[in-house]
Amino acid sequence: MNKQQFIEELLKLNIEISEEQLKQLDKYYKLLVEWNSFMNLTGITAENEVYLKHFYDSLTITKIVNLSKTKTLCDVGTGAGFPGLVLKIIFPHLKITLIDSLNKRINFLNEVIKQLGLKDIETIHTRIEVFGINNREKYDVVVARAVAKLNVLLEYCIPITKIDGYFIAMKANCEEELKEISHALKVLNANFIEREIIYLPCEQSLRTLIKIKKIKETDNKYPRKNSEIKKRTL
Repeated sequence: MNKQQFIEELLKLNIEISEEQLKQLDKYYKLLVEWNSFMNLTGITAENEVYLKHFYDSLTITKIVNLSKTKTLCDVGTGAGFPGLVLKIIFPHLKITLIDSLNKRINFLNEVIKQLGLKDIETIHTRIEVFGINNREKYDVVVARAVAKLNVLLEYCIPITKIDGYFIAMKANCEEELKEISHALKVLNANFIEREIIYLPCEQSLRTLIKIKKIKETDNKYPRKNSEIKKRTL
């Protein structure tokens, strides 16, 4: 996906990107490649692939949740900043928290935030099961992209989601995982709202967006401390 294709495809998502935002994404891309030369941030480094599989892919969340009406968002297991950092660039009104368990990635994110001059965005070096203990019912939207199995994500992400807020899981094919979430939804006081299946332009890779709504307060025994989330990539 070249930059012109990127702009055109964003229009189909009802996103009209500005010249300043394009410059910020370009700077983000260059920093990503620079830092990736000495630490493992992503296996995708070609510009056309980053714009498709990271930048555009991150913004597909707008197909399932209205970010213009969202104030606070938490990106769990953000990695190199996808989708949270991209969302901040395109939707600057959002107050965003980026959580990751690896400090090297946090250092990278802080450098991007500094060089792009972004405000109202924080990075936190911790595991989500620890963060969730003292940050319950805090965010309008919580998102996790290619992090862990859906039933595990629910246990950690629903507690930090506000009542009537949404948890969005961004995945590839997750048919089997969806069969395993009914118990988790019940004990965490959440409802499955919808699933959006999309295919990335240019190459038609499958993506799935899962929307879960929190309907009332989660029991204090969740999240459990002794489980772990391991970062995965699409």
